[in-house]
Amino acid sequence: MVRVTPRGSKYLAVVHATRLWWAVEPAPTRWIRTADQLDALVDELAGYRAIGIDTEADSLHHYTEKVCLIQLTAFGGASWLVDPLALRDLSPLGPILSDPAVLKVVHGGDNDVTSMRRDFGFSFRTMFDTSIAARLLGDTEVGLQALVRNLLGVELSKGSQRDDWSKRPLTPKQEAYALADVEHLMALAANLTERLATAGRTAWAREEFAALASLPPAEKRTGPDEFRRIKGSAKLPRRQQAVLRELYQWREARAAAADRPPFKIVSAELLLAMAEQVPTTVDDVARALSSHPREAIHAEIVFAAITRGLGLPESEWPAREHSDRPMLSASTRRRVEALRTWRDEQAKRSRLDPSIIMSQRLIERIALAGPQTLAALAAVEGVRQWRVTEWGPALLDACAGKGV
Repeated sequence: MVRVTPRGSKYLAVVHATRLWWAVEPAPTRWIRTADQLDALVDELAGYRAIGIDTEADSLHHYTEKVCLIQLTAFGGASWLVDPLALRDLSPLGPILSDPAVLKVVHGGDNDVTSMRRDFGFSFRTMFDTSIAARLLGDTEVGLQALVRNLLGVELSKGSQRDDWSKRPLTPKQEAYALADVEHLMALAANLTERLATAGRTAWAREEFAALASLPPAEKRTGPDEFRRIKGSAKLPRRQQAVLRELYQWREARAAAADRPPFKIVSAELLLAMAEQVPTTVDDVARALSSHPREAIHAEIVFAAITRGLGLPESEWPAREHSDRPMLSASTRRRVEALRTWRDEQAKRSRLDPSIIMSQRLIERIALAGPQTLAALAAVEGVRQWRVTEWGPALLDACAGKGV
């Protein structure tokens, strides 16, 4: 339950049924740009048992993503904009984020957790994710803007969503947008906490929040074989995959040199098209790149990459891709089908998205394990105890071919 008493006497919060009634005097927004200001912030946050967190990054504008802004709000207190671009050391925030006695409220926090862990080495305990909570309750609109509108009756602007947050100074509009992302988190958490309790799904949420807190740091995936992430690459003959690999490496090098996201250099679809219908002259490459004027001037370099890929001996072509998913036996496939059928029917009964009941990957893991006891089911990676408690016997029956 989110029943947190804030520090100070100027705040009134009463949770009644599923609504949060609150009144608070407007608190100032403060920038944190120096070590002294950060130390003062940490001292002030020590008086609160719940804080809201969001981040803004620059992945849409730069080759290597970094966290450019951290928005914080205290339950009943002020809001702050912490500037990682001005601060060399954010470690003073670490103990608060890892303190199990302090609730950290986020929305769709997987990227916030993984990127802050990557950039600052933070660890997290005791989290509440309003997006996860809404999905566990069967809400069909789980974006922040939709939740704030549907649950609190407030309309948020998303006008700065795609801005370059590495630029300084931020405009008043950007500041307002960033703060709006944390302003309503406490009210949402209170509302959703009550609804989870009413639905008997508090235990579900606790496990999912714990999994969120333990996510590993984000990593930038690099290497020549990352061309395989381009949709459609697996269908190419291996020689054309060699061409696509060369084109992919050219784009990565070009993006790094220009400090721009690869998709803003040349789209993945265009790389795939050039690998499928290989240009035979520099002019052909220039025409293919005509919609990207900045890159068309590099047509000779691109053509050289294509020629390099075509000239590789077969022994140096990309190996045939092997799925990391094991081959499924006939009995395992039957279990997959039975589990999927049960999952889809349960989703309708529970009014939940099927992926909340079980993802396809989780279905396959359970089918491969073929558990015959609840303990064996609980041991399958990703199952979570709440699924065992809620549906364990039914899942075992599905695995055994009963009742399906």
